[in-house]
Amino acid sequence: MKAAVMYGVGQPLVIENVEVDEPRAGEVLIKTGASGVCHSDLHFMEGSYPTQVPIVLGHESAGVVEKVGEGVRKVKPGDRVVVAFVSSCGFCDNCVQGKPYICNASATLGRGDRLKLNGKPMPQFSNMSAFAEYQLVSENACVPMPDGVSMEVAALVGCSVMTGVGAVSNTAKIPVGATVAVIGTGGVGLNIIQGAALAGASRIIAIDLLENKLAAAREFGATDTVDASKGDPVGQVMAMTGGGVDFAFEAIGLSKTAEQCFGMIKRGGRAVVVGMIPVTQQVTVPGVGFLMEKGIIGSFYGSTRQTHDMPWLMELYRQKRLKIDELISRRYKLEQINEAYAALKNGEVNRSVITF
Repeated sequence: MKAAVMYGVGQPLVIENVEVDEPRAGEVLIKTGASGVCHSDLHFMEGSYPTQVPIVLGHESAGVVEKVGEGVRKVKPGDRVVVAFVSSCGFCDNCVQGKPYICNASATLGRGDRLKLNGKPMPQFSNMSAFAEYQLVSENACVPMPDGVSMEVAALVGCSVMTGVGAVSNTAKIPVGATVAVIGTGGVGLNIIQGAALAGASRIIAIDLLENKLAAAREFGATDTVDASKGDPVGQVMAMTGGGVDFAFEAIGLSKTAEQCFGMIKRGGRAVVVGMIPVTQQVTVPGVGFLMEKGIIGSFYGSTRQTHDMPWLMELYRQKRLKIDELISRRYKLEQINEAYAALKNGEVNRSVITF
């Protein structure tokens, strides 16, 4: 199969012929239909997060079941599915308490020898490696798609939509009438915004450096915008709200913006860090804030229980209550993947999709 291979930090991805194994017990071979171009992969391409190389990146996708291994019951060949990148054992204390997204055993569930490049085994990325024509995944990663949902839409449900809307509904559980700020209005930030609008937030303040991003935020439900290039965003939000917001979401992945979120919440407020802060960075917040019952929490993958959450997200889309088509700014072929990442880095797109 054709796949986009990362050979090293700062190097362009290279389209190579990669071998993929047949599915074993509990596994499914997916023919990829679409893969989203997500900033999370860029963190690994730029070295903010470490990974083995060579490797095939990609973690936001949907496709058609090609083959199934022994004992697979949840899907069959021909089924259209979203592929979730969370792996969970189902038995650890977090899994049995309904938190499979932070499974204690997830690191042991990968398949590190099932892809081969020039005959040599290579690791899978996020247990799927979605920048490829085929993906070998666990049957637990497959979420059936209903009619009326395209491959491109389903792919985005697999990460950016789930991560953004889930941060609001699952992690923060914001109440009706809450005030919200969102720093970073890319693919995930836009979904935080529309998740807050769905939840009934009374005010949603979008913060970014680029006017095209702020314009998109208004389309997705932001009631106010702050251009962070024109002054301190914390001061602007505090002035606009008379003391801060109930919830502030960080959707970029920087310690500085996480600290800004903590600074712009009011007494009793919560800062929710959704972005991937580089492993070398530390977040520092004023200790006195805790005497005001201010808090800061993390959100991973929208605290998803994928077989429960992804179906209702797709149903909201079918009812035209959730904007997903509007997220897609550009479509690329696999051979154009480096162009897609250049556009992402330049802030030109909400979300791009690789179509197969």
